[in-house]
Amino acid sequence: MKTSRPPAVANAIKPKRRPEVDVDVIVIGGGVNGVGVARDASMRGLSVALFERNDLAFGASGNSSGMIHGGLRYLTYDPQVTESSCRDSGHIQAIAPHLLFRIPFLVPVDSRRGARILFELMDGFFEAYDGYQPLKRGKSHARLSADEVRKLEPGIAGDLVGGMTFDEWGIDGARLCTENAIDAIERGAKVFTGCTVEQIQRRDDTGEVLGVVYRDRTTGVIGRMKTSVVINATGAWAPITAALGGLPPERARVRPGKGIHIVFDRRLTNYAIAARTIDGRQIFLEPWQNMSIVGTTDDDYYGDLDDVRSTSEEVRYLMQGMARVFPQIRSARAIGTYAGVRPSLYAFGPSEDNLSRDHKIVDHTRDGAPGLYSMVGGKLASYRLFAEEMTDVLSELFGRGVPCATHKSPLPGGDAVCDALTLATRLEIDAVAARRLVYRHGSRAERIAERIQQRPREAVTVCACEPVLEGEIRYAVKHELARTVADVSRRTRLGLGACGGMRCAARCGQIVAEEQGLPPREGLRQASAFLLRQAAMRAPALGPEQARQDALGIASMRAELGVDAEDAEDRDEIEATAKSSVEATA
Repeated sequence: MKTSRPPAVANAIKPKRRPEVDVDVIVIGGGVNGVGVARDASMRGLSVALFERNDLAFGASGNSSGMIHGGLRYLTYDPQVTESSCRDSGHIQAIAPHLLFRIPFLVPVDSRRGARILFELMDGFFEAYDGYQPLKRGKSHARLSADEVRKLEPGIAGDLVGGMTFDEWGIDGARLCTENAIDAIERGAKVFTGCTVEQIQRRDDTGEVLGVVYRDRTTGVIGRMKTSVVINATGAWAPITAALGGLPPERARVRPGKGIHIVFDRRLTNYAIAARTIDGRQIFLEPWQNMSIVGTTDDDYYGDLDDVRSTSEEVRYLMQGMARVFPQIRSARAIGTYAGVRPSLYAFGPSEDNLSRDHKIVDHTRDGAPGLYSMVGGKLASYRLFAEEMTDVLSELFGRGVPCATHKSPLPGGDAVCDALTLATRLEIDAVAARRLVYRHGSRAERIAERIQQRPREAVTVCACEPVLEGEIRYAVKHELARTVADVSRRTRLGLGACGGMRCAARCGQIVAEEQGLPPREGLRQASAFLLRQAAMRAPALGPEQARQDALGIASMRAELGVDAEDAEDRDEIEATAKSSVEATA
């Protein structure tokens, strides 16, 4: 077996280590739970390495509904989840204020049989939820008449009794993961993306953890890192990861639930509108950043976790459900879909909607593997609390008396307010571009601004939909572990607007290749791969006319990127994607 040291990570600091190990703790998984533990453990003085097979926020953390909500619907059967989610929502707001934005919800109640009794019951239910609102700086619910509901959202259909409003918070999950990872790195942790753990090594006689064998998926280089503790924080992949340590997969069992969302090109409403599908499931239309999102499904999933995609049937299901309350959704322009898999706690029997969103830590000492832990379950809104609980276990294990401080120590960018208009004037850039830069980076937008002032050409807008500046792309590659066009997209939302990356992916690929010292052809390959993925995610949501336009656009981009007949694999995938776009909407 060929061994080597893992690739260097920017800002990594060598911590003090015990002589027999390389690091105190190895975390597997770059989702929000994994990076949360890496940050907390680093803050408490432990040396940490984190391995992520794909990229930060590749799974559920980067493909969620984009809310740190209190979990109103959990109040009936999992009230402790509602309480912990609301409490941690308040903490997340305190440490990352730049990433949060308020999302007011509107719940219309139609006048079917028994509706007035239901309306009174809902009022009492929301009053109970009001008790949790101070934990997350939310506003109390309001009871509205039918006329007041229509005044707020004229597009709502049906014969209404009235409605309710309540308060939640939106967040960019991918940015939250990135900032936790960067903070961990700056406190001494090592974070390796694109590195898959192939084996968790254990001592033959005692079963104790010895370390991990990893492989760099880009170079193929294999290496080994020694440790006494491994944390499996791989979400829906948890059973697979447990098996790498020789354990039966059911020792870290989850019940994976697929959730898809449909993305529209603009904000269609002022309020998030709650609705129910024909079979009674809760869905919503949510104004989110520069767009609108309809979600979400919740179906058991046992497919390829590295390639989770929406289907035309799932899109149709959500559209039909939302159209019952907001008919205008049928004429809105869908620009894509995305999908993730929730790692819900395993339970046999309950429907997917009724599964617990709680979390638990599995100590595999009872399985004969001391030093191996699995984090299963959980949700974005309470990730920090889950990480704290896991790090409390580590702190006791290593005899560290340092208390948790992740609830009061700001994440990168959350320590000060950066004025977007002042930034726009100073850099001579569009005010919207400055505002989006400040949203994503908080006070660290100043670092990008300093870079642009030294290199004025980097003030050019590469992605006009979001928008994203060249300087921000280069910063993401240098300082935020972005290695590909897709990684840059997760950091900045480049290519996720109305054009689907058609106008910016190629230029982004050039920049990524240049920053990493790669040949230009590699930048074009990355751009092509990104566009193909985006086209595949758009296909289930497009109407016939959009699908034909999309096929033409893909063919044009293929020519521009130089994908010729020799690139048979790319060519076939492009043609198959275009064909499926038309068939899905026929």
